[in-house]
Amino acid sequence: MSISSAMQAGVSGLVANSSALAAISDNISNANTVAYKRNETSFQSVVTGAAAKGAYNAGGVMSSTRQMVSQQGLLAQTNSATDLGIQGQGFFVTTTKASNLTATDARIFTRAGSFEVDANGYLVNSAGYYLQGWPVDSQGAVHTDPSDLTRMSSINVGSIGGTADPTTTVSVNANLEASQTPSAAVVANTYSAGGNSMAKYFDPAAPGVAGVKPDYSMQIPVSDSQGGQRTIEIDFLKNTTANEWYAEVRAVPASDVTDPLGLLASGKVVFDSSGQLDMANSTLFGAAPGMVGGVLDIGPSTGAAGANGQWAAGLGIASQQITINFGAPGNVTQLASPSVTQSIAANGTAFGNLTDIQVDEQGNVSANFDNGVSRRIAQVAIATFVNPNGLSPVSGNGYRTSLDSGPFNLKPPGSGGAGTLSPSTLESSTVDLSSEFTGLITTQRAYSASSKIITTADQMLQELISIIR
Repeated sequence: MSISSAMQAGVSGLVANSSALAAISDNISNANTVAYKRNETSFQSVVTGAAAKGAYNAGGVMSSTRQMVSQQGLLAQTNSATDLGIQGQGFFVTTTKASNLTATDARIFTRAGSFEVDANGYLVNSAGYYLQGWPVDSQGAVHTDPSDLTRMSSINVGSIGGTADPTTTVSVNANLEASQTPSAAVVANTYSAGGNSMAKYFDPAAPGVAGVKPDYSMQIPVSDSQGGQRTIEIDFLKNTTANEWYAEVRAVPASDVTDPLGLLASGKVVFDSSGQLDMANSTLFGAAPGMVGGVLDIGPSTGAAGANGQWAAGLGIASQQITINFGAPGNVTQLASPSVTQSIAANGTAFGNLTDIQVDEQGNVSANFDNGVSRRIAQVAIATFVNPNGLSPVSGNGYRTSLDSGPFNLKPPGSGGAGTLSPSTLESSTVDLSSEFTGLITTQRAYSASSKIITTADQMLQELISIIR
């Protein structure tokens, strides 16, 4: 009966517009939710059958609601280095638990990047989801995989303690005065690196009493394996042979090494007629007690001694090989100007404490220390989908895969179509309040109109029933 179908059409209108109201209510209430994607309700007519001549059966309306997941919100600047926004396609991979993850544990995909460090050092967002990434191995490399979730782990910055890097390379830029007069000990041929040495001149037991005073000295600060600060001194003594200098390398103080005088290496430094270093004939860079290949080899505090001695047992530090560059990239010359050290550049750092965490556009999570060292911890992974609008929503502004979304692909940020990370930003909600309030008004009117259909159909039925009276 047409009147009954009209009433059913009115009921379907009430149901459809109720769904639309629920979607609008969700949108308005989440207008300030980070990375929230607005719901959109669409209506489709329902046809129950072909209209006969002189009669028509109303089918009504059916609604369907979907979340516009692929729509990107604006990125808003924040003051937190661990707030992350995605500029472009993709989702963060997160989990509901921090550790002991297995392949069967649920992975949640989200664009809500309001991460912060929890009490255990994990990066977790406001919904309690732990950020996943590829860890950095002992060689500083990251091994990515486009589909294996088990290669990733929850990013933890709390396990990174203080750090120190030992000195491995020193570059010296200096000049030795070509017109330097040889000392009396050299002229009398009484200088000896193994006896009447420059190191002996600095003997703490009799400073300046024995040994030969150097013509020039330069001190090099180095860091040991524990971040402790050590000093290596290089002393020079002009030889009677033109363009030749005796050189000794020693530790300051001498007690830092096992040699009583702190002597580590000795030999000659030779220059050519233009004042440039003649490496081939400079024995300081030759066999022990010189530095083989310019490398100062100091053995550990406990264990076998290196080619140039050993750290003192009381220090408890590891062996150390320090390349001292007198040639390029350093430059030690012998020119007709006063002896001077222009610069000494040494790598390595003293012990430093963790100061902050930074994430760059490629997703590299780095720990920064107060000694200037920055160490990469992990790389954030971005998951992309063929149809992101087909993802299944879960609480906490997250999503799970579904048949409609297709499988995920894990990529480093900025590669293979994945978006780049934008540190210190958060993605805003895609809700436009003006549009939602307009939709709220039209939905209310449509709901009222649908209810009017029911009351009108009811009145017509009442008229039909009253005919028999």
